[in-house]
Amino acid sequence: MGGHSHWAGIKHKKALTDAKKGKVYTKIIREITIAAKMSGGDPNTNPRLRKAIEDARSNNMPQDNIKRAIMKGTGQLPGVIFEEMTYEGFGPAKAAMLVEVTTDNKNRTFAEIRKVFESHGGNIGSAGCVAYMFAAKGVISVAKTAISEDDLMTAALDAGAEDIENAPDAPSYLVYTAYADLEKVRAALEAKKIPMESAELDMIPSTETLIKEVRQAEQILALVDALEEHDDVKNVYSNFDIPDELLAKLQTA
Repeated sequence: MGGHSHWAGIKHKKALTDAKKGKVYTKIIREITIAAKMSGGDPNTNPRLRKAIEDARSNNMPQDNIKRAIMKGTGQLPGVIFEEMTYEGFGPAKAAMLVEVTTDNKNRTFAEIRKVFESHGGNIGSAGCVAYMFAAKGVISVAKTAISEDDLMTAALDAGAEDIENAPDAPSYLVYTAYADLEKVRAALEAKKIPMESAELDMIPSTETLIKEVRQAEQILALVDALEEHDDVKNVYSNFDIPDELLAKLQTA
């Protein structure tokens, strides 16, 4: 899963440097509202809601904002009705792209996302055109300084994890779980006092598209940035793999 490691690193770096708090708040509030609508307003019995609340608190969102978003989801307060949708398409170099959105107007959102694709050398495809290339997994990141690989592997596999990745150049281990087992494995590691950097549901590509040119790398990263800037976009997944030496050229350009 080397390509995924590169992609995870890019996403992690972007999250750390994203200073546009207004957009972050908008997306988290939508996630809280939908999670509460789907499975109730109690984070103790709603793992998706609990994760959204944790994200809100890590971004210093006021407690009143969190409470109102939950109440809108449960129907205790009036609010906009959001739908979740996934768009599929291709970026530069024919890299496969999955874009998860939360919208109150799917026709408007589709038109805007299509324009973003076309403006950055990509195109939206039909439903199913790339989804088969991805598998839904849980991914838990644990810093290598926190625990040895053997100890983490024992704890994670005992908890029901599927695999552990230890990329030589990565600062963290990645623990992979079945989609439905993420919360169970996370809770087991937490009970053993193993510190985790993140615990996310992710879409892992089964094949990778190697990016060979600086121009292609610039285009696809610009496409990802533009998609993530859109208020309705929740997650962007892709199967592109930018080699380290190409990333280094981008950083010094």
